[in-house]
Amino acid sequence: MASHRRPKQSNAAYATVLTAATAAAVAISTQSATADPLPDPDKKGVQAQVDRLYEEATQATEKYNGAKESADKLKKQVADLQEAAARKQGDLNTLRAQLGSVASAQYRSGGLDPSVQLLLSTDPDSFLDRAAGLDLLSARQSQTLQTFLSQKRALTQQRTQAAGKLQDLQKSRTEVATQKKKIQSKLAKAQRLLNTMTAQERSQRAAEEERANRSSERVDLGNEASASGRAAAALSAAKSRVGLPYVWGATGPSSFDCSGLTSWAFQQAGVSLPRTSQAQANVGTRINSLSALQPGDLIIMRTDLSHVGFYAGNGQILHAPKPGAQVRYESIARSGMPFMWGVRM
Repeated sequence: MASHRRPKQSNAAYATVLTAATAAAVAISTQSATADPLPDPDKKGVQAQVDRLYEEATQATEKYNGAKESADKLKKQVADLQEAAARKQGDLNTLRAQLGSVASAQYRSGGLDPSVQLLLSTDPDSFLDRAAGLDLLSARQSQTLQTFLSQKRALTQQRTQAAGKLQDLQKSRTEVATQKKKIQSKLAKAQRLLNTMTAQERSQRAAEEERANRSSERVDLGNEASASGRAAAALSAAKSRVGLPYVWGATGPSSFDCSGLTSWAFQQAGVSLPRTSQAQANVGTRINSLSALQPGDLIIMRTDLSHVGFYAGNGQILHAPKPGAQVRYESIARSGMPFMWGVRM
């Protein structure tokens, strides 16, 4: 009886079939991946990393603002001290010349010992210090001498103060450079992460920002009244800047960071505010409840007090939020930043 069993394949034939099947499977898998790629679980992480880097950049920006404000003040103080020292040095030179002329005249008339004249010619300051304790000058001349010595001590003190301020200035400038480098590093890293996203993902992110900007244009602020005329005037000035870009370290009038916007707006209302959000958090009257805020009050955000904006009414904050964004209105509840307290000016 004939057998219907299929002949057994050789090992070589089996390997050939297996190789072909594997190749086909790889081709099918490749085609599927090309046509419908699997979602990348890291893409959401990239968005979060970019947002975190932007937040860290804004925090570093406030440190930069503080260091720069300190450096600017110190620079002015040093300049004032140096200018005052230069004027005083001129006065001292005049007094020294007057006292030297008097002493020389007295010596020529026999009124001074030759050794004193020698002290005057080789070391005028030493002569004047010693002469103060001797009965060598008239009352008027003695008064001129005392004035000279007093101004000389003041000049020495001013020069010492200027030297100390110069050291502080150098430290502040170093801090400015450090924070500037940190900001630029974080923004560059964020940009590198953005570059890893597909064109579609970048377009989606840009669309989200555009939606936020359009929502700002249609915001309902209600009809709440401001607590004061200066708060209303500052808020009005800030409203006129809606749509302008966030730029770190900027104080207007065409670009702003968060505290740059609030300080510029209050300046338009005739009120001088400190430069940083942390310093602005400690001026005026503190308002601890969101429900007690009135339009024009400052809103201090984040636990390190590194963000500030205006309460605009109806639960909205008007602020310069972050790199890549515009000055705009946003819901405080949806801002993603914890409310610390308000400040009423």
